Amino acid sequence: MWQDSIVAETRALREQYANQFGHDADAIFQDILHRQNAPGKKLVSFPARKPILAQGAAQQGAPADARTSRR
Repeated sequence: MWQDSIVAETRALREQYANQFGHDADAIFQDILHRQNAPGKKLVSFPARKPILAQGAAQQGAPADARTSRR
């Protein structure tokens, strides 16, 4: 099976990072929070944008097409 070298590298880096913390999700999260608040880092926030609906787009909550619905 073909493997993407970028995906493989990203997964290897993720594994290295997780190994630093013994795969402890709480410790990883605390490290991420610490990195976010590090000096020189600026948190940027943008106002919410209104969605632009394409003309003829399906309405949310509209009944599904009978051919695609599961029973």
